[in-house]
Amino acid sequence: MSDLNSIKQDAQTRMTKCIDALRHELQRLRTGRASTALVETIKVSYYGNDVPLSQVATVAVTDARSLTITPWEKSLIGVIEKAILASDLGITPTTAGTVIRINLPPLTEERRKELARHVAHEGESAKVAVRGVRRDAMQQVKDLSKSKKITEDEEHRGDDDVQKITDRYVKEIDSVVKAKEDELMAL
Repeated sequence: MSDLNSIKQDAQTRMTKCIDALRHELQRLRTGRASTALVETIKVSYYGNDVPLSQVATVAVTDARSLTITPWEKSLIGVIEKAILASDLGITPTTAGTVIRINLPPLTEERRKELARHVAHEGESAKVAVRGVRRDAMQQVKDLSKSKKITEDEEHRGDDDVQKITDRYVKEIDSVVKAKEDELMAL
């Protein structure tokens, strides 16, 4: 029976990672609100290495629609500006002395719908990953049954438990996606 428990525990751990990855991916999406997650992963050339912006500058939210980036070294200002312009965010930084400002324009209705479709697509990808974990877990349960380590009843119970876990995580993915879509559509 402990084999079944370890299979279920492993499945839950892997499904949780799927949801964490989804949340991380959705954080990077540009909504109408300013968020440091928007630019933290932009790669900046620093002494020949590409490093995340968050490792060479302080990023702060100044208000609902703007960010400030304060590089730790003055020589990085131009490099950071180029990295932001080269990113797929479609935003233009402005520099005032040693501070780079990013003003986020309001999203158009068309862009909101496009982002909502992207959010739904990311949600579907997360569901596919969760279902892959379910398939692996059910195969492990079947293998235990074939090797006579568990009875048929325990196999059915294990399959049911894995399916319940999967349903719970799919429901959580739906709620994460819905929350992000609501955030996108709100003004």
